Amino acid sequence: MVVTGGAGFLGSVVVAQLRARGCPTIIVPRSRDYDLVEMSAVKRLYDDAAPGLVIHLAARVGGIGANQANAGKFFYDNLMMGTQLMEMGRRRGLKKFVALATICAYPKFTPVPFTEDDLWIGYPEETNAPYGLAKKMLLVQSQAYRQQYGFNSIVLFPVNLYGPGDNFDLTTSHVIPALIRKCFQAKEEQRAEIVLWGDGSATREFLFVEDAAEGILRAAEFYNESHPVNLGTGEEITIRSLASMIAAEIGFTGRIEWDTSKPNGQPRRCLDVNRAKQFFGFQARYSLREGLKKTIQWFHAHRNSLREVTF
Repeated sequence: MVVTGGAGFLGSVVVAQLRARGCPTIIVPRSRDYDLVEMSAVKRLYDDAAPGLVIHLAARVGGIGANQANAGKFFYDNLMMGTQLMEMGRRRGLKKFVALATICAYPKFTPVPFTEDDLWIGYPEETNAPYGLAKKMLLVQSQAYRQQYGFNSIVLFPVNLYGPGDNFDLTTSHVIPALIRKCFQAKEEQRAEIVLWGDGSATREFLFVEDAAEGILRAAEFYNESHPVNLGTGEEITIRSLASMIAAEIGFTGRIEWDTSKPNGQPRRCLDVNRAKQFFGFQARYSLREGLKKTIQWFHAHRNSLREVTF
């Protein structure tokens, strides 16, 4: 078995859960050994590992700022990794390919809650459209390969993930780790305020990383169709309310100011999660408050040795 991105934030949890399930051999390719953007490296990975199952989690990811600064790289790298891994799997007779797409693939103004049938009703939110569309091509490829070749691949669409081990680099992180770090720093430095992007009105849904890993592994075991499937909790929260919740949990009592010259991103995000429950019995266990407590505790214990991500 191969888990691309298996040393990363989500991947390390997936690998740990696989080992807990008794999986004997798990190959985690590292980018220094296998640059999966290059087809020659993808071929070499299949030669070396000879997998029966590939779980493709590797991705170039980041928040709004990182997406805006790296639009071309995010598009190309994500597109090439997914396309080539699936194509080489097809050529080598791979038994199953499990791919992780993204909620960023949904149209900017998708009706809430997002149902999988609405994936094609419009263009994604502009700040992360290149990344979202590159990952969305996994679904097109999966469906085309199943139709023409009978290739068994599945594509999952998770909401924003968070949890212990996340990327807390303020220039590249997503909203929850960025908020946690900003509130911690402001509290420690006794600052009177923090400044956040947008106006706080946008809504998001968040999935704890352990729940995400469980959903992926349940799908890998029990789901064998190319219909897209959402992974989430089905609950949304405004960024304004999220910031207040995190500040209260950390004990930051200063003001939260909003820089409205910066983008909000997609106006609303909330998933219909019925398909995951119906197809492979997945339902998230952690509430947002429970997950935030675990994430904040982890950050407090590890903040002097944080994982930074640059592009």
